[in-house]
Amino acid sequence: MRPRSAPTDIERRICGLALERHALSRTDLTGLGLSSEAIARRLGSGRLVRLHQGVYTIGGTPSTPERRWAAAALACGDGAVVSHLSAAALWRMRETDPVVIDVSLPGRGRRTRDGVRVHRPRRLGPEDVTRHRGIPVTTVACTLIDCAQVLGSRSLERTLDEAQYLDLLDRSELDGALERHRTRAGAARLRKVLARHEPGSTHTRSPLEEAFLLLIRRAGLPQPQVNSRLGPYTIDFLWPDQRIAVETDGRDAHERAGARERDYRRDSWLHANGYRPLRFTWEQVHHRADEVLATLHAVLAAAGRLQPARIMPTSGRRSSRPQGDPDPRSP
Repeated sequence: MRPRSAPTDIERRICGLALERHALSRTDLTGLGLSSEAIARRLGSGRLVRLHQGVYTIGGTPSTPERRWAAAALACGDGAVVSHLSAAALWRMRETDPVVIDVSLPGRGRRTRDGVRVHRPRRLGPEDVTRHRGIPVTTVACTLIDCAQVLGSRSLERTLDEAQYLDLLDRSELDGALERHRTRAGAARLRKVLARHEPGSTHTRSPLEEAFLLLIRRAGLPQPQVNSRLGPYTIDFLWPDQRIAVETDGRDAHERAGARERDYRRDSWLHANGYRPLRFTWEQVHHRADEVLATLHAVLAAAGRLQPARIMPTSGRRSSRPQGDPDPRSP
């Protein structure tokens, strides 16, 4: 069997650049020494694959979110950067959108691409863009301002919480971006959210925790600390002054013997240190919310935080699952 020849220098450079940038433009390839005919031959043999017009990747390599983001920016031309919700996903502040990619492109008259949502900001200076994971993208501060234009209030809080958790949030840089973009609606909305929300203070780790927090807010109950460290444990929801600790138990997480044993040890430690542990299940939070609220109101009232009062049903005999974000225009 004839041995395969070693890769040539140009093949190594193509692979190296593709690894660094995730996608390649025609300019990248010609800069490496490929002619139009050589590009066409590689496309014909499958060594290159076209992602957008003038944008390529190495054939046979797996698709990744990074490739989609990089290809979208390259497809939109010079100066294009990943932005808005796609930038938040690239920074890992939010989940990625598998369908549409947001790209910001200064100027006018550029053609749009399939699967790409093009934004044309009035101002996008060099201090607002960077490279992250090899991809041109708006800075964290600029990304948060962009997200504030399209997200509901709670989703924006969660994005801020995640930025703080990932140690991405630099308040001086954020203040500078807010000043530069002070006339934008996103900047005004972000300022309003920051005025009432401390980033990181409501960092939920699961959909069930998020549903429980929304339930508390809508009922007007006092805000707990979220995922707060207490002794050797991280407590889902903690009212420290009232010494009340709440854990939310998912459908499967606490069915195994080992998990139940850890729960018993945690509850015993809380009792021994003067805290009242409470547990609420997925079923209770989503379908028997009135029971959850009545219990919380009773224990908070007994601890002196609330006046005893009757909890009104949230929706008849069975409460509905907490709904999504409020309208992005709401305060």
